[in-house]
Amino acid sequence: MLEQQRYHRIREHMQPGDIIAFGGNSLFSRWTKLTTHSPVTHVAVVTHTKVTHTAATHTTARDDAKSRYYNHVTEATFFRGKRGVMTNRLSERVASYDGDIWWLPLSRASRSIFEQNKHKFFNFMCEQEGKPYDILQLFGSAVDALDDHPLFSSITYNNEDFSSWFCSELIAEGLKTAGVVTGVNSSEVTPVDICRFNIFKKRYVQLKGEGRIIEGFNTLVPDNWGQIA
Repeated sequence: MLEQQRYHRIREHMQPGDIIAFGGNSLFSRWTKLTTHSPVTHVAVVTHTKVTHTAATHTTARDDAKSRYYNHVTEATFFRGKRGVMTNRLSERVASYDGDIWWLPLSRASRSIFEQNKHKFFNFMCEQEGKPYDILQLFGSAVDALDDHPLFSSITYNNEDFSSWFCSELIAEGLKTAGVVTGVNSSEVTPVDICRFNIFKKRYVQLKGEGRIIEGFNTLVPDNWGQIA
């Protein structure tokens, strides 16, 4: 079920492991929309939430401080002249992004599994920081029509290779490290595939844009996904 909310109204509810999905308007994003038949062109994962307190202007017995939330996301992307795996302030991404943005919170069951393995997840994500962006494997993940062809499958089918990353590959492997998904070929996962994995709450929230539904949201069983038998 899609809801619409401003980021500042729901940022305090975000937790590490939640997914942020983007739908851009650049030429590259339009190509991704065309090949994946989806409005989603990029994904990131919440990796850090921080609350700071500052003195309020008018203090009362009930409220003597204001809270500010600094949510960070880790992503493989192009941003502010940099390219590769990086961690960014989510508020900056929301403010500057040209397109749609959604928040996909993990379900209760997924959250329980994530909490049991979160140290592995954080260690994994930290180790990827600074690795290069992999545009060739992004192409292969998005164009799957020839994956089963005996001659041309090598062009479009990706074997797992983590020396560099594209956005959904990084997120899929992070979720696999956290135990939230299993048996997935992360190098074959597209941004919308992440959104379709059935690991989320039924309610998801659009933070920016005009009420655009993600078709197939939360319906795909990710077990043994993206493998060639």
